[in-house]
Order: sequence, then structure tokens, then C-alpha cells
Amino acid sequence: MSGNESRVQAIYQITNREPMPVKKTKPLSKIWGTDVFNLATMEETLSKNTYKSIKKTVITGTPLDPATADVVAAAMKDWAIAKGAKFFSHIFYPLTHATAEKHDGFVITDPEGRAMTEFTGSLLIKGEPDGSSFPNGSIRMTNAARGYTAWDPSSSAYIMHTENGATLMIPCVFMSWTGEALDKKIPLLRSNEAMNKAGQKVLSLMGETDIAPLSSSCGAEQEYFLVDSNFTNSRPDLLLAGRTLFGAASAKGQQFDDHYFGAIPARVQVYMQDVEDQLYRLGIPAKTHHNEVAPGQFEIAPYFEAANIAADHQQMLMTILKATAKKHGFTCLLHEKPFAGINGSGKHVNWSVGNSTQGNLLDPGKTPHENLNFLLFCGAVIRGVNKFGPLLRAAIASAGNDHRLGANEAPPAILSVYLGDQLEKVFLDIKDGKLTHSEDGGEMDLGLDQILNFERDPGDRNRTSPFAFTGNRFEFRAVGSAQSVSGPLIAMNTMLADSLNVIADKLEAEFTKGSDQTEAVISVLQELMNEHGNAIFGGDGYSEEWHKTAVEERGLKNIPTTADALPAFQEASVKELFESTGVLSPVELESRYEVFAEQYILSIEVEAKLVVSMAKTSIYPAAVQYLSELSMTSSSMAEMNIEMDDSTAKTVAAESNAMMAAVGKLSEAMQKEGFASAEEHMQFCANEIRDLMEEVRAHADALEAEVADELWPLPKYQEMLFIK
Repeated sequence: MSGNESRVQAIYQITNREPMPVKKTKPLSKIWGTDVFNLATMEETLSKNTYKSIKKTVITGTPLDPATADVVAAAMKDWAIAKGAKFFSHIFYPLTHATAEKHDGFVITDPEGRAMTEFTGSLLIKGEPDGSSFPNGSIRMTNAARGYTAWDPSSSAYIMHTENGATLMIPCVFMSWTGEALDKKIPLLRSNEAMNKAGQKVLSLMGETDIAPLSSSCGAEQEYFLVDSNFTNSRPDLLLAGRTLFGAASAKGQQFDDHYFGAIPARVQVYMQDVEDQLYRLGIPAKTHHNEVAPGQFEIAPYFEAANIAADHQQMLMTILKATAKKHGFTCLLHEKPFAGINGSGKHVNWSVGNSTQGNLLDPGKTPHENLNFLLFCGAVIRGVNKFGPLLRAAIASAGNDHRLGANEAPPAILSVYLGDQLEKVFLDIKDGKLTHSEDGGEMDLGLDQILNFERDPGDRNRTSPFAFTGNRFEFRAVGSAQSVSGPLIAMNTMLADSLNVIADKLEAEFTKGSDQTEAVISVLQELMNEHGNAIFGGDGYSEEWHKTAVEERGLKNIPTTADALPAFQEASVKELFESTGVLSPVELESRYEVFAEQYILSIEVEAKLVVSMAKTSIYPAAVQYLSELSMTSSSMAEMNIEMDDSTAKTVAAESNAMMAAVGKLSEAMQKEGFASAEEHMQFCANEIRDLMEEVRAHADALEAEVADELWPLPKYQEMLFIK
């Protein structure tokens, strides 16, 4: 198809499509976790002693003996085959934006050639993928390629159903032959253990005696766009880069604020129901869905889970969102900024820490000034954000997220902590060396008899804060929608572990001096606030005043791009943080810097190539054809002595020439080689290539507003955002 034909056909296909049938859903109690080999399933299929052994491993991390693994493997195989599975897969999480899986059959043959099924403990426990074919930062090379996957018993195996059948998926860690972590799960598990040890130390010093293992928890709000696949198939940029590299703004966008929480389109509602039925069968507690702020944008949010499980479930959620969208004729866009000028998509990571004996240690209760454990853990978070803000920014750095941070409800690239009025007053009082009562939010009384009064929260919500306390947890709002939650969780757990270790040492010193518990806590937190209280900010994070104050007076860093952010992985303090807590060795940390830097450079290079290609082969020909038609019309009119306005032709000619000149500059810049370092190469991409791409886009978008609609080759914003 040429010109506008593909757009016309796309709109026709969408507006004349048969509606997806609404499937009759079963009650939640009938489908919940039915495709998960969890403890409940194991209790039904294993002997009492075997179940007791595996349960201890799942809950406490106690090593599992090989004999028990054989029994579990046999039961898992029988369960999976009964579900229709003929294959199993070690699923793992390499340093990409996706999962990895290699499918193996249960089948073997006997000497007579008969087929039999087999799945032993050794097959369950260990797999052997190629370690050099995944991003590894020079840890593995082609001549030293061996890698291993190893079963993580704390994350349940499950059945993944597709149109082509069912597969038993076994969550695993991924490491090199030499023992380095090549994945996101190993450092996440290590970070949780480091936090657990440090937290238990603090709680013991505070007089707690019965202390269950601590674990971080995560609830990630996933935002995404849905665009009809007929449109995305006509947009090379959406297909290959996940975002529109060209596109003039629609006359209507989100300015009326009428999409947020609006009625969900019927077709989208059917899609959401299909997604959630699959999630419930996999034991993923999807709790909320709704329209988001931008047209065509939606959100799904699960309930809190242990961080390791939540990270696995988040990867499954993204896979299901994208795969199910195809079934419904959609493309699910997880890019952080698929459309310019309207809200991007984030993944707000709600994070807390607790255990079964002390409960949620980031829950202040009714009287936070009296909850000393809470004050210590909250103080540890404040110290961590202030000391390791650049690390948190690096943990959520990507080419896509750079487009989103700083506006439209996305937080700025300056890491600060919002506590709310009540808690901020408590910590400011502590800074002054006192601990007075804390104010509650009071009662909400609207003066309407039919509306019951209710207790107001003690603090407002600040949507301009990247790291906000929201009642019993912190919400890390800067995480990008396409990203794994593992990176942010690793950073948060590790900085908390470090802060808790420091607090434990200071508490111990105070108790040695003879201070009582309250005196010791106030003294430790007062010192902490004097050193790290600059990170607390409750105002408008978008304001120019804050940007100036944060950097010039408080010593915080404004880190706008990934090129600026990733070098934090090479800072001495960050290396010491990860090495001292045992979360990442220097080699593992360096490998991540190399991998993430390469991914950033490659992302920009792919986009730049697409800009050049689309401008030259789609947009410029459309503009030239329109100019030709205008010229022919003008000549015809002149023969009849009719004078035509030629301003449009001049504008199209000028913008076309300017666009192609910019394409030439971009093409030339893309040829540059010989960078002294990855950092220099990233800075070149951030400050040269991206600017040239925007220059090309500015002229192309101006042409879209001038060229006849029937000739424009690319689906437009108004079509992609509003036609469902």
C-alpha cells in the first residue's frame, strides 16, 4: 500500500471488526492459582515428610536435599502433564527487558523405541543455557560461554498456556560457570537477605526477641497504552522502537482531563477481563484496573507480595499484557513515552519491609512519634535516598524513561523524599532533639448528613515526588513502565541494609554509654537528620525554585539523562555499598554498567536509523507528491488566469528541505566512531544524536500539518489514540 491507503484500510478494519466474545468467567475461588504448583498443591500431591521439607525450604531458605528434589520433580511432572504440558522450561531473567526460556520435552525413549516421560530432581534443579549469548558485560565470552540456571524453590512453578499448548515454567536464577550473577534474581535475593540481617540486628538492639525473617514487599502499578495493531503495523517506529518518532499533536489530547477514571471502552474491558482471568489462574493478585490520564492509556495494579515473587509476577504480567493484546487485535505499548505531548507510562513501585512477628515496619500506626521501630526504619530510608540518590536514579535509567521524567505526573530527576505533613514534623522535631506528639489528619466533614464523616489521612499526596511515603510504604514513582522492578528493589533493599547497619552500630554505641532506648533513638536519628535531612522535600518538585534549591543549597543532584545516571555504578561509594552487603561483587557491578550503557547506546542508534529511514522513504516522498500536485494545480489555474495562494507550497518545500538537511546531519553524526569510553559515547548519543533526531522530527511534524491528509503515510495521533 502507498500513501494514505494503509491508514484507510486500518481504520476500515478497526471500525468493521467483529467484537471479541465476552467469555463467561468462573468465580475467583474456582480459578485462583489453578495453574500454580504452590504449597497448597504440593500438600495435596506430596507425602507429609516431603511436604514438610519443601515447605521449610520455601519459607526459610533451608537447603533442599537431592532425594526430596527427586520426589518434588516427579510430582511436579505428573501435575504438569495432567494440565496438558509436554514441555518444561527453566525461566530466568537476564539483563534484558524480557524473560528467557528454553523448552525441553519430558520425553525419552527406551531401548525398544517406546516413548516415556522423565523429569528428575537434577533436571529440576539445574539447567545449562549459553552464558555468552545474553548481556553479560564481558563476564562470559564465546570461548568461555558456559552458564547455569538453578531452580528457585521460593517462587512457584506454573503452567503457561498459549495457543500452541501448555508448558511447565520453573523460575530460576542464572549464573556463569565462574559463579557471577548474570541475572536480576540473584542480586534481588541477596539484597533481601542483606536487609534481613541488618534489620534483625536493629530489632534485637531494640529489645525484640521473637523476630521472624524480614522481607521487602512490592506492589507495582503498571501503566500501558493500547493501540490497534492495524495502526502499529503501519508504523515502523512503534514496531521496532516502541514509540512514535514522528507525530503532530492531536487537536484533542488529555487537556479536558476526561479520560482518567472514565468509562473503560467495551473492547478494552473484554481485553482486561481476559488478562485478569489468566493472572488469577497464575496466582497473580491483580486488584485494580482503570483508564489512565492519557487517551489510550490504562493501568493495572496487583496487591502487595514478597519482592522476589512480585518481581517474577511482574515479568509474567508484562508478557501476558502483550500476548493477550495480540489476541484482541491490539498492540500493548510498555514504552515510557510512546506519544509526545501527553502522559508517559510509569511503573510505580510501592515498597515496604516487614515480617510475621513485628508486622510492617514502615507502618507508623496511630502515633508514629511513639513507634520507635518505625522511626528507625523510616530514618534508614531517608539516609539511603540522600546518600544513594544517584544510584536510585541509575536503577531506573533507560532511553525511554529519559523522555518521561520531569513532567506530566512523572517525578523529576532529582531524588528526594516526601513524608507528608505529619511525619515531616516528627522528623524535624527529632532534628531539634525532641520527640513530641504527632498531629493526625482530623475528621473530614462535608456538612452533608447523608455522607458519613471519616478520618482524613495525616498527609497529602505529592505526585511530583519521586520517592513518597504513602501511609505504610514508600512509592518509588520514577520507575519506567517497561522496566523490571528487580533493579529498583535491589537498590532500595541494599541502601536500606547499609543504613540499618550504620544505625545498629550507632545504637549499640548509645546503649554502651548508658542511654535509655528513647534517648538512644533520638540521638541516632538526630545525627541522621543533620547529615541526610536535605533529602526531605514536600513542595512542588516541578518548580524551578526547587531545582535550584536542591542542587545549589541542598547538594542533591539533578540527573536528567541515562548518560548522566549510569556512571553512578562506578562510584566508589556504590561499589563499597554492594560489596560490603554481598549483593554484587565489583565484577558483577561493572558488568551491569557495561550492559546498561550498551543498551542505552543501541536504543538511541535504532531510533536514529528509524528516523533517517522513515523521513527519507515515507515522509519526504509524501511531501514531494503533494508539492507536485500543488504545482500541477497552480499551473492549471494560471492557464485560466486564476491566481492561487502559494504559501502552502512554499512552506512544504521549506520544511521538506530543512528536514532532509537535518537528516543529512543526523546520518553524518551516526558515522562517528572511536569514542574513548562508554560514557563519552552515551553523552554523544544524549546530547548530539537525540537533538538531531528532534530536529528532524520538528520539520516532519510541521509537514504533517501541511500535507494533504489523503497523502500522509503514517497513522496519526488522533487515530491511534482515539479509534479503538
